[in-house]
Amino acid sequence: MKKEKEFKPFSGYPVVVVVLAMILSPLLAIYDQSYIWLLILTGIGIFLALGFLVVNPNESSVMTLFGAYKGTVRENGFWWVNPFFVRKKLSLRARNLDSEPIKVNDKLGNPIMIGVVLVWRVKETYKAAFEVDDYIHFVEIQSEAAVRKLAGHFPYDNFEDEDAEITLRGGGEEVNHILEEEIAERLSIAGIEVIEARINYIAYAQEIAGAMLKRQQATAIIAARTRIVEGAVGMVEMALEELSKKKIIELDEERKATMVSNLMVVLTSDKDVAPVVNTGSLY
Repeated sequence: MKKEKEFKPFSGYPVVVVVLAMILSPLLAIYDQSYIWLLILTGIGIFLALGFLVVNPNESSVMTLFGAYKGTVRENGFWWVNPFFVRKKLSLRARNLDSEPIKVNDKLGNPIMIGVVLVWRVKETYKAAFEVDDYIHFVEIQSEAAVRKLAGHFPYDNFEDEDAEITLRGGGEEVNHILEEEIAERLSIAGIEVIEARINYIAYAQEIAGAMLKRQQATAIIAARTRIVEGAVGMVEMALEELSKKKIIELDEERKATMVSNLMVVLTSDKDVAPVVNTGSLY
């Protein structure tokens, strides 16, 4: 496989003088009626002028001659090359790819919407020009393929897969690093350097978003209730110990059960409790 090689062109400024001389000097031939030299020199000057090349900063020009790769001009400036060279300009600037969210399936088969931001640039001009048909379109397609592969390896969250150490939603930098490596491997054939790749949008697909939201709410409620019950049991236990320790009142097992029941209702209820005050005898 061929690799990129540097091409050293001639400076364009001396050639400008030569070309102008060849185009303008035949005008003197008008006085001695030497029109044949007028045509010949003017034609040569115009032909040489076709070899002028301008390379802007962070740009390159790939040179081919009758189908053979001759090299790449990376140094910016005003140059002159063989007029028969076919020149293809490639930008070396960093570019952004902000993909639209696409629908994919996570590891558990749940449909999700995911979008990525990719920062990339051309590193090897030979591969970008000749190894793929359209390197910009190649970046878009391979980035989407890498996202689909990444989504299939990890669950969206760990609600259904509690053993999952990495999830798409909570993986953060680790997931982005895996995505960056996957895209870089796919784009290496086109001579593309991946500067950064990260997930910028992730959500459940519309058809299951409502159900998943209810599940998350239910999970949160259960977790909150569990903490409330744990706290209520501790408070009831502490109340019985203090009553027994300070001998404020002696309660048999039946009345202890009644007291525990009432306290648990008061402490765990999600609504305000209206107490009933007994003004008569305790028994």
